Amino acid sequence: MFESEENQRRIGRFAWVMAWVGLVVGQLHALSRYATTDGQEDLELPLTAAWANPATELLAPLLTWANPDVVYVTYGKIWFPVFAAFTLCAYVVYQRRQPSGSEKWVWRFALTGYTIACVAVFLEYWTQWTGSYNGDGIQGLLFSFAWVVILPGLLLTLLGSTALGITLLLKRFRPALAAWLLAAMIPFALVILQVTSMGSVALPVMFAFAILGRRIARTAALTKPAASHHATLA
Repeated sequence: MFESEENQRRIGRFAWVMAWVGLVVGQLHALSRYATTDGQEDLELPLTAAWANPATELLAPLLTWANPDVVYVTYGKIWFPVFAAFTLCAYVVYQRRQPSGSEKWVWRFALTGYTIACVAVFLEYWTQWTGSYNGDGIQGLLFSFAWVVILPGLLLTLLGSTALGITLLLKRFRPALAAWLLAAMIPFALVILQVTSMGSVALPVMFAFAILGRRIARTAALTKPAASHHATLA
């Protein structure tokens, strides 16, 4: 899957597009959370309330088409493809880089966190269809179990991304912006949680691999015609 240049190019584009989708739709998910019983307390944060209250009024048709819990779990489904996109791109970058020594283990640590995070967001939202996640039925059970997976996934993503970013910076990785986004994952997360919901904590890693994915897609697109031309000449 990752060996094919064409597949790598597709994954790179996927990561780039889904980072922007996550940025936009992720805020609709945040707004839908604030309308739920559990999410209303988030509006006590001044920075959250500053944008969420006017945005809720402006985007009301996108938030009131069903009961708040259904809207919340429906928009939450965006996180699985978003997380899958940056995780796949991370595997591609890992394979292309072929790290050794301590960097190899840092990559594996980060990739483990990303993979667990993908499983967590799938369990949390793609097992939910009726908005009964606070009940005693199977959906409530799966939603509760998802939190058991989310916590280690979040911790490993934060720590793994930070360690990976620092390692890449020390090795003068380019583009440096991607490495800086990863290295600053924890302070970014603390700021993001004051402004919006937990899903957006992944924005730095999403855009780090979006940048790398776009570069992979462009590189593959540039080399493909050259390879074809060479084949023709041969």
